Amino acid sequence: QVQLVESGGGLVQAGGSLRLSCAASGRTSDWHAMGWFRQAPGKEREFVGTITWSGGSTYLTDFLKGRFTISRDIAKNTVYLQMNSLKPEDTGVYYCAVETMKVSADIVRRSFEYWGQGTQVTVSS
Repeated sequence: QVQLVESGGGLVQAGGSLRLSCAASGRTSDWHAMGWFRQAPGKEREFVGTITWSGGSTYLTDFLKGRFTISRDIAKNTVYLQMNSLKPEDTGVYYCAVETMKVSADIVRRSFEYWGQGTQVTVSS
């Protein structure tokens, strides 16, 4: 029932901008936040940032602050990743994911439980 669809990727020149979208469906009460991740060719997947559903609080990896911004549209069940001043090293597949928060045996568990298919971002020099 859960579906995450990323879109907005493409080919841009260095210094350009893109806005990625992640449309979510099947949301339940244990959804805490949405996360963005990326994976460059030949590299491990890395964390980009998160935004909470309830308050819209954001957290961005330090090296992306000032260039990337995460936002959400509650009415559309959609989160966004605005990417400015893109660099060739930003090239990769960008994924959104659902961070759920659950309680089991009096232990609070958070995990990125659901993932989208990813959208390709290519930044040329």
